[in-house]
Amino acid sequence: MKKVYESAEAALDGLLFDGMTMMAGGFGLCGIPENLIAAVHKAGAKDLTVISNNCGVDGFGLGILLDAKQIKKMVSSYVGENKEFERQYLDGELELEFNPQGTLAERIRAGGAGIPGFYTKTGVGTLIAEGKEHKDFDGETYIMETGLTADVSIVKAWKADTEGNLVFRKTARNFNPMMATAGKVTVAEVEELVAPGEIDPDHIHTPGIFVQRIVKGSFEKRIEQRTVRSREEA
Repeated sequence: MKKVYESAEAALDGLLFDGMTMMAGGFGLCGIPENLIAAVHKAGAKDLTVISNNCGVDGFGLGILLDAKQIKKMVSSYVGENKEFERQYLDGELELEFNPQGTLAERIRAGGAGIPGFYTKTGVGTLIAEGKEHKDFDGETYIMETGLTADVSIVKAWKADTEGNLVFRKTARNFNPMMATAGKVTVAEVEELVAPGEIDPDHIHTPGIFVQRIVKGSFEKRIEQRTVRSREEA
């Protein structure tokens, strides 16, 4: 089966529809599938539920989908870098399902592993716990969280072979590997594409069985917040 596509638009062809649920890898602007996000924007799919740690920044990453009013709901753990996100949420234009970051990661991992729910102590006694099942284990109270899946997962890897085996680089590994397992279809954009056998099997983070489509992209790799010392301090 051919997995490599010539462009992000081609890699998403036939997968997008209004009202779909999409997972997007990355943390801040690190390891985001920026070419695939731009292709979703160009395709015009709307009323999206997007599962992602955060929503990019104003005008870049998932922020471009937010600006275009293509996102109906975000399932996230951090949203503090996007003014348009704040405006839409406070004006009632955007739904938000907040998760503690570790809980979000585990919900995605559970979804990819076929686990419908699990118990955690995180959030007990807070707004997070409202309306959720509570259960005691060994004298401690836990709340039940459900696994998450998506119609499509879009992820960013450093290197892949044409069979879809993925390697992530450093912090860009973040949410990408678990999201690759939790999508009905996973599309990966990569910096380097090599032939099968050129990646040491011990170095593969996501096996190709989880990846259906691949595209080689070019990347801006913007810095979310640039902080530098003055020459005097240096």
